[in-house]
Amino acid sequence: MLTTDRSSPLFKARDKDTGKAPPDRRAISPLARALQQFSASQAFSELLQKRWTEAFFPFLMMVIVIGAAAIMIPGYASSDNLTRTGREFAEFGFVAMAMAIVLISGGIDLSVGAVFALANMLALLLLGLLGWPVWAVIPAVLAFGGLIGAWNGLLVGYIKTRPFITTLTTLIIGRAAVNLLDQRFSGDLAGATIESKAWEFIGSGSLLGIPTNVALLAAVAVAAHMILTRSRIGSHITATGGDRRAALHAGIDIRRVLLNVYVLSGVLAALAGVLYAARLDSGSSNAGRGMEIMALAAAVLGGVSLAGGRGSVGRALIGATIILVLINALVRFGVSGSAQSIWLGLVVLAAVAADVRWGKNRRKTLDATAIVPGMLKLTPPKVPMRGDGGEFAVNNDLQDAIPFGEFETAGPGDIVFDRDGVLYTGTSEGWVVRYRPETHYRAREYWLRTGGWPLGLQFDAEDRLVMCIAGRGLYRATKSGDLQELTTQTNRSWSTVRDDSRLRVPSDLDIVPDGTIFFGEGTTRHEIQSWTTDALEGRGNGALIQHDPRSGKTRTVFRGIPYCSGVCLAHDASAIYVSAAWEARIYRLPLSGRNAGRLEPFMDDLPGFPAMINRASDGGYWVAFCGVRTPAYNLAMRMPGFRQRMTRRLPPDEWLMPNFNVGLIGKFDDSGRIVRSLWDALGRNFAMLGSVRENRGYLYFGSIGSTRFGRKKLADADPTWTSARSYWGTK
Repeated sequence: MLTTDRSSPLFKARDKDTGKAPPDRRAISPLARALQQFSASQAFSELLQKRWTEAFFPFLMMVIVIGAAAIMIPGYASSDNLTRTGREFAEFGFVAMAMAIVLISGGIDLSVGAVFALANMLALLLLGLLGWPVWAVIPAVLAFGGLIGAWNGLLVGYIKTRPFITTLTTLIIGRAAVNLLDQRFSGDLAGATIESKAWEFIGSGSLLGIPTNVALLAAVAVAAHMILTRSRIGSHITATGGDRRAALHAGIDIRRVLLNVYVLSGVLAALAGVLYAARLDSGSSNAGRGMEIMALAAAVLGGVSLAGGRGSVGRALIGATIILVLINALVRFGVSGSAQSIWLGLVVLAAVAADVRWGKNRRKTLDATAIVPGMLKLTPPKVPMRGDGGEFAVNNDLQDAIPFGEFETAGPGDIVFDRDGVLYTGTSEGWVVRYRPETHYRAREYWLRTGGWPLGLQFDAEDRLVMCIAGRGLYRATKSGDLQELTTQTNRSWSTVRDDSRLRVPSDLDIVPDGTIFFGEGTTRHEIQSWTTDALEGRGNGALIQHDPRSGKTRTVFRGIPYCSGVCLAHDASAIYVSAAWEARIYRLPLSGRNAGRLEPFMDDLPGFPAMINRASDGGYWVAFCGVRTPAYNLAMRMPGFRQRMTRRLPPDEWLMPNFNVGLIGKFDDSGRIVRSLWDALGRNFAMLGSVRENRGYLYFGSIGSTRFGRKKLADADPTWTSARSYWGTK
């Protein structure tokens, strides 16, 4: 739905202008437009795209298990029982986190149970027999766990041993060490007493009513989640687990990553052992026995992939909750230890099978709803013909245009000139290429690497190049080539499920006299590589956005524009012209007067899809058309069900797409009248034109679907006129 931000500064500019907006000749009621934009399947698809929905089934199972236990077991939901269960869960949660982090890196750590038992025994020995203070015991035990993890990490990461065999060996050695320590010191530990309030606080204390170890688990879980999802080491861990060869080629030191992962696993398992020792104050050779299998089951049950590269700390804790509640429930029902293992194994198998089915169906649903067509009512186009004599009569005016930059400017976006006449254009490889007039625009210079696809270009009053970079956002470059980020996001819409704040395909821009930048976002749903797919949807996925470089604030002024592909400031700076490509329409946004801030239909029923707009020397405006409408496409846009079936049943190369195999440039004036058109009707030399710019009596135009741009001599144009002088005058 076409909406506007009423807090925009546009609405603060008013004068006594009583002019009325032109009537909308394709009048669509607000309700009809809202229904046109809303789609339950699209909302559902965008909901499924959220990463947290991957853990939907484990979370649902956790809720069911907890609810069943609370209903079937008397007193299970009491505060005393929840506190007691929470203390047990915290210890197991740390071990499950340790296992999950290693699994995400593509490994496995079967030694966590042995590290847990050794840490428990070591903490009691240092406190009860050697009399160490608590503040020294905890770091020593954690360092000991990290040392065991470093041993595993060195073998797996640097010696290239198998994680399963390596950690299994560590498990066997660790268990043997626990048995020896238990035989030697069990009697001494039984008679030892630990007098420490700090130790008691760790084992049985609470913070604001929350058990100490549960609060510690929550804090560590949040920190671990932030590290995995928001830090470089976290991305390295995920990349190493996802594809080790690709991570190595990306420059990631996978040996160091694996070493750090196993060290972290050892520290977390040792911390769990310290909490266990503080809670029970007793050492046993059976402590942590079988915990590695339970931790592995918890991680897998929560959705952490055994193949690596997928999972999270939260999922591991969900699985740990399910495992612990099931065990507690089975104990309450009097099920024996062997039977407990059987029941637990059956439940885990069933849950994993259901989660696998959920994952497959989720993927199928996402594939089926990747394109959600909407209804776009376009009037039947007047098919241009040769000899008609109309404004869009087909001609050969682009046949004699001279090509430039052949195989040098792949996918040239906008074309712009600085005050010295140097030509700048962007390429799909991410370069801004420039050509100097003294070489007659024949010798290229790779001037600036942007890291995206530069589309719209414009110089500001300080001769800095402002760029819409697809895949990145709005940037600015100085003459020396220093790239500065202006904005990469705008305010998020509260009414959409998807996050539409990130700039995906910023397309074109213009700058008003006070320095404010208006730019178009082609689509908030698709990326630049699939921008034509947005034409099949026909929905208002685009937006007009406003950025103030002085305050750094960015706000979406209008949403719901079907591919906002062109933005141009009027010669008198009274309004902005905005292209809505898939509507075959150009809007006008007054910046002053009674209708300031009100987006008005300006030119309707265009024969093609308008793209970038730029000023002409005679006071008019040039507009490039990336394609022309056809009766078949026009009819298909009224039939969303037909387009949905087409995209599901046919390969992409057989989809009905707009006719992009045509070269067309139009020229209009401030009254909305087309005064000229230039054609390459067969697209032999130039097609899918996205940009057009006049400079010193010549017309320059480019296409993101070609490897060159063109130039045509304009017989009736002012040979001294330049865009830079038109905007900012002479210096």
